[in-house]
Amino acid sequence: MMKKIIKISVLVLFVILIINGCKKDDNSPNPYNGKTTEVFNSSVTYGTLTDQDGNIYKTVTIGTQTWMAENLRTTKYRDGSAIPNITDKTAWGNLSTGAYCNYNNTESADTIATYGRLYNWYAATDSRNIAPAGWHIPTDAEWTTLTTYLGGDSVAGGKMKEIGTTHWITPNEGATNESGFTALPSGVRLGYIYGTFGCIGYYGIYMSSTFNNILLDLNPPLVSYWDSHTSHSGGGRNQGFAVRLVKD
Repeated sequence: MMKKIIKISVLVLFVILIINGCKKDDNSPNPYNGKTTEVFNSSVTYGTLTDQDGNIYKTVTIGTQTWMAENLRTTKYRDGSAIPNITDKTAWGNLSTGAYCNYNNTESADTIATYGRLYNWYAATDSRNIAPAGWHIPTDAEWTTLTTYLGGDSVAGGKMKEIGTTHWITPNEGATNESGFTALPSGVRLGYIYGTFGCIGYYGIYMSSTFNNILLDLNPPLVSYWDSHTSHSGGGRNQGFAVRLVKD
C-alpha cells in the first residue's frame, strides 16, 4: 500500500511539473537587463532603479543629486500606457506628441540595453510621466548643478564620460568618469522635416525639461568625443535625445 501511495505521489508531482513547464513564465527576466556593455567606474558605489517596463539601471549620487548612470529605455509612461515607437522619418519629423525610437531603428537587445532609446520633448514632458515614481526629467538648472559640482563646463564632460573608446570615437579626450555618471555617445534623431539619425559615437545629448521660449529651443547638455567640455546644445521639441533621470 505504501509503495502504491509513493508511486501515485511521484506521478502527481510529474504531472504538476509538466503543466507548470507549459505555462508562460510571467516572471521571465527583462530581455535588456544585464546586457549593457557600458564601462562603469569600479571605484564608485552604484544604486539601482527599476522603471515601469521592469528595466533595471545603475544610479549614482553626485554631490547632492542622484542620477541614472544608464540611459532610459522604457516604452511606457508611469501609468502603464504605451509611448509610441515611431520608425518612419517623415512621421517622426512631423510629431507634436510623445514618441520614442531606437537609434537607426535597431532591434538589437545589446544595443538598446547599452545606449537606451531616444525620446522627443513631448514624451519627456507628458503629464503621464516618463519617469517612475520618485524620479523626473532634469531641468536645465539641475544639469547646471551637476556640471558646477564637477568643476564647471570646461572640465565636467571629462568627469562624466565613460572611459576608453569602446563606445566613444577616438580620442575621447579627457574622459575619466570619476563621477560615475558614465555618459555615452548615444547620438540624436533630428526633427522637423528630417527624422534622420546621427552622431552616435561622437556626442551624447541629454534631454532637459526646460524650454527656452526666447530661442524656441530646448537646452539639453552635450558631451563630445573631442574635449572635456559640457555645453548647452539647443534642439527642437521633436528631436530625439537620450534621457537620464534625476531623483526627486
